[in-house]
Amino acid sequence: MHGTLWNIASKLPVYGDDITAVQGMTSVVDSLIGDSVPQFMNVLTTLKNAQLSTGDGQLNIQPILEAQKTIVSANESLQQQVQKYQNLPKAHIGIVNDAYNTGKTQLTKLADRVDQLSGIFQIPPNFLGSGQTRTYALMAMTTSEERSSGGLIGSVGVVTTDNGKISIGDFRSNKECIPYGAGDPTEDEQRIFEQWGPLKMSFDIRDLAVYPDTSRVAEGMQSIWQRTSWGRDTPLDGVLMVDPVFLQELVKINGNITLSDGRVLAGGNTAEFLLNKVYIDYPVYMQDTYFAQVAEQTVSNMFSNLDLTKLSKVAQLMGSMSEGRCFSMYSFDEATEKTISDAGFTAQTPSSEEHPQAGVYVTEQNPSKMGWYIHRTSKITRSACNNDGSQTYHVEYTMTNTIDDNQIGIAGAAGTYILSVNADQQGRGVEKTLIYAPAGGSLTNLQTSGGTVTGSRQETLNGKTVYASIANIGPGESVTYSFDVTTSIKAVSDLTIDQTPMGWTDSGVTTDTAACSINKQ
Repeated sequence: MHGTLWNIASKLPVYGDDITAVQGMTSVVDSLIGDSVPQFMNVLTTLKNAQLSTGDGQLNIQPILEAQKTIVSANESLQQQVQKYQNLPKAHIGIVNDAYNTGKTQLTKLADRVDQLSGIFQIPPNFLGSGQTRTYALMAMTTSEERSSGGLIGSVGVVTTDNGKISIGDFRSNKECIPYGAGDPTEDEQRIFEQWGPLKMSFDIRDLAVYPDTSRVAEGMQSIWQRTSWGRDTPLDGVLMVDPVFLQELVKINGNITLSDGRVLAGGNTAEFLLNKVYIDYPVYMQDTYFAQVAEQTVSNMFSNLDLTKLSKVAQLMGSMSEGRCFSMYSFDEATEKTISDAGFTAQTPSSEEHPQAGVYVTEQNPSKMGWYIHRTSKITRSACNNDGSQTYHVEYTMTNTIDDNQIGIAGAAGTYILSVNADQQGRGVEKTLIYAPAGGSLTNLQTSGGTVTGSRQETLNGKTVYASIANIGPGESVTYSFDVTTSIKAVSDLTIDQTPMGWTDSGVTTDTAACSINKQ
């Protein structure tokens, strides 16, 4: 395919592009086999033969350090070849075009996964205290009482890392932290989350996840940490935010855990227990204790008895859970945070013009645990690929209150904790909803249907425009937000939704891009 005659044929009108495309595809495959793949095999061999765990909570980080440079080099080679493939001319012959599109899809998925994995490999040495001890606040969220970034903070543990040794300190309930005050909200945050109700955020430890950016959650945590009796003499290096779904997925990797009362949690029931069953089966004063037990055991086991298989599973889990906001982290060290952010582990409101997202973040305004019953789904439909390089999409975002009479009876028997402490709001979801346009893009034609939506307004939150309202959703009711968004002219990927996590792994998002193709990378 690369001889003189083929090269001459590639210059022919129309079908010359097909020959060029085939030549390019074979060239990319040859480069992958000769360069990228051998480098990846070397990394796998190094890690497979290494002793990654030395016992007693000690992780041997030297093999990871040795693998870093190789996997970065292999990733750079892979990304270059994928870019070369994506820039090939459009084929006209059906069989060639089909082969190209299949290869493009597979290569793009591979490139995205490897790029994420490469980023993950840059994190462990800094995170695991290579060169100095580091201290992180482990913030356990309950998404059954939603806050923008996840949910109400029920307890906070301390993670200490020192040259690969990981220690999980005692968890403290939010009640122990409340006396140390609030997390220094901005004027915008005060106006949107405190001055505008009905449920006014306190900005103490419980409500820090009301900020949709992890950086602001971390800054709020740091402010409170510096006032506490246990933190004022120990600088805080960053935060880890985890929800029950992340803990459940860790249980799948690490194995079942047993609570102090003998109850066994597995990879299929941990999230439901922490988000719903614990409020039904145990009195209020015991609930945070069990949440802390689960978080402490699962995170402690995360890097224990580590081998290549488990390391790969943990790395993939961190990536997928970060995409869904079930896991997020932030470091106050600028260089470390850049590595973490580049790997996609710091949740933030829409910020990439190249990879557009619409942001939808909800905060429960009914003091309850109704978030377990509020199911959210969305449909993204591409309607136009515009001449300036932008794309336009129609988005329908629906929240449904799934609680039924039987569930109301079961929850009600446990008191008012699940359904609401307010008699006139029991069983209702009252969702303060913030909607963001994609970075560098716009949002228009915002409409609502179903339920009751009040207080609709356009706001500014820490420099970004946000469309805010409150949806009141009774049992069996749904509220749908519909709107159009146009991306930045720099957009190279399909629109996605960044949203407050729910109590399960399914994001509820469906996408229809049949109207047109972006055709640029």
